Parts: sequence; structure tokens; C-alpha cells
Amino acid sequence: MAIEGTVEKREPRIRLGMVGGGSGAFIGAVHRIAARIDDHYELVAGALSSTPEKSRQSGAELGLDPARTYDDFKSMAIREAKLKNGIEAVAIVTPNHMHYPAAKEFLRRGIHVICDKPLTSNLADARKLLKIAQESDALFVLTHNYTGYPMVRQAREMVRKGELGEIRVIQVEYPQDWLAEPIEQSGQKQAAWRTDPKQSGAGGSTGDIGTHAYNLASFVTGLELEELAADVHTFVPGRQLDDNAHVMLRFAGGAKGMLWCSQVATGHENGLKLRVYGTRGGIEWVQADPNYLWFTELGKPKQLITRNGAGANAAAARVSRIPSGHPEGYLEGFATIYSEAARAIHAKRQGRPVDPDVVYPTVEDGVTGVAFVEACIASSKRNGAWVKL
Repeated sequence: MAIEGTVEKREPRIRLGMVGGGSGAFIGAVHRIAARIDDHYELVAGALSSTPEKSRQSGAELGLDPARTYDDFKSMAIREAKLKNGIEAVAIVTPNHMHYPAAKEFLRRGIHVICDKPLTSNLADARKLLKIAQESDALFVLTHNYTGYPMVRQAREMVRKGELGEIRVIQVEYPQDWLAEPIEQSGQKQAAWRTDPKQSGAGGSTGDIGTHAYNLASFVTGLELEELAADVHTFVPGRQLDDNAHVMLRFAGGAKGMLWCSQVATGHENGLKLRVYGTRGGIEWVQADPNYLWFTELGKPKQLITRNGAGANAAAARVSRIPSGHPEGYLEGFATIYSEAARAIHAKRQGRPVDPDVVYPTVEDGVTGVAFVEACIASSKRNGAWVKL
């Protein structure tokens, strides 16, 4: 319950802008909720749609000042950077192909960026954005939100402390069924852009949810992926991007892994699951039941560790908000990323170092995520050959 009552909470709210996320956009609403849960931000400006009319309509619905509801992100970046009380940070919640041009405009003007994943639609743009972010004094935060769950932080700390021993095997999966039929052909907005290579990039399920699974495995284990072998497939006729992938993973140090992502797995709504096995023990975490972490020490009975319960560590408690037994879920995990970003922004405001306990996905994580997608596609085109990242 460290978030409630922290010093950062008493800081002035961070002035936040948003690019994308207008009327009818699912993820934009999620970002706005997440930004407000711990009361670190105030949304004050936006370029909320690709069309000026819809952007203004969305701004009015959100109660934004019409003078700070912009027709496009470039004019927003230019004007807000000049205002005395202009935005300090911007949330970018557009389709993937717009992440790079939008983030570039704000980073170059010293405005912190909180960007939805994947980082970009292609590796060339990801590398260019990495360079721009490194040259900017602004922070870049990538919203791989599953890293914000308390029991994911618990698992990460257990691995770091050697409680699992040397990591041998990593299994991660993210099955869904919402694209089991060609709903993109009916005009369904979320399906339409996610299955369009011009907006999404080279990866379908690999880019949309495979990057989440890959990032989660990397975040918890701290291991670097060296090479992979992938069988990437499109089951729905007429679809332009993959909707299922099986990927074998080889990590630095000798650990092996398997990743499955699917958006045609009938019966699965959002089945993200991670299992990690070491020489001393193993853990299992399921996103649908996120307040529980199963831990088994070699030769001992299976243990259930609950959020803020007996056996929960300080890393988990630090990002918990309420007592054990009350569920914290998707929105709270998302809010943790925003709150970690806020702590880093507050430190920047005051000219002090960021607390080493503050953890969030970075632009570097984003580059490896896009490299993962492109390696999967390249491997599959070579009949599952091993490809280095």
C-alpha cells in the first residue's frame, strides 16, 4: 500500500496531454483512468483524433479547453511547449504507425512521453526513436501494463534474489479468441487497424499480444533473448497479418523458453500466463487471477502467495493500494505504470535522481519488442529457422 500517502502524491499534478484516444477508442479511456487512479495527473490538452472535427468533439466530451484541443499532434507539441503552463507529459494512444512521428515531436521539445505498445510499427522507426529519446532530456515510458501488477513485481524480486535458483525454463502464453472470425471486414474499429499492416506493422498477434508476453517474461526473469524459432500463421482467410504464433526461445546463459500467442483460441478471453522454472523452484502467474502467485520450492508442497498476504515481499507491497483479499486488477496494474512515470517526472522536476525502486518499461524495452516481432516473421518465412535478435 505504498502508493497511498506517498510524498509524490502531494506534488502538484502533472499536466498531461493525449494524442489519440478520442470518442470510441478503448485504450484511450483506459489510459485516462490509469492516469487518474493515483491522482498524479490532470488531462489538460489533446489531439484526440486523426480528423479535426472528431478531435474537437472528443475534447468537448472530456471537458477540455477548446483552445487546447488541437487538430493534429504537431501543432499541439509546438504550442504546448511554448505555453507557461503547457503539458509536461503526453500519452500517445494511437495505432502503432503513428507512435514514432508523434513521440518524436514531443521528445524534441522536452515533453515526457508515455506511449502505448508496441513501440513502433517497424524496427527502423524503433531505432530512430531510441536515438531521439536518448538525446532528449525527457523521459520515455512504454505502457507494458502487465509489469505493474503487484504479484508480477513479487515474481521478479523472487527471481532476482535467487529464490528460484538458476532459471532453466520459461513458458509464457497469451491466447484470445476475439479475432476467431474476420470481424475486421465488418468495420469493427479495433480489429480493422490491428489487422492492417499499414497501421499495425509486420505483426498481428505477435505485435499486439506477443510483445506483451515476451516483455513479461523478460521483465520477470531479467534474461536477454538471444535467438528464436517461430511458426507464425494466419488462420482466418483473407486476413493480412498473423493471428497465431508458436515461438521457441533461447536466452543468454542457457535458459530455454516457449511463447504462444493467439487471437483465434476459442474459449480464451485474455489468457496471459507465465511460468518460470529454476534449479530451486518454480512460479506460476495468471493474469485472470492476478492477486495470486503460485510458488513451489523443489521437494516442498506448492505454496499460494497472495497480494499483501503472508509471504508477499516489499516489491509487491510497494505497488499495492488496498489490503489483501480485495482484488486489484487490470486498471490498477496500468495505473502503476503511470505512477512510476510520475515518480520519475517528479524527480526530474526537482533535479534529483530517480529512486532505483521506480521501475517502468523503457524505450529500450520497446526496441527489443519490435525486434522480437520482426525476428518471428523472419524465422517463420524461413520455415522456423533460428534467428538472432
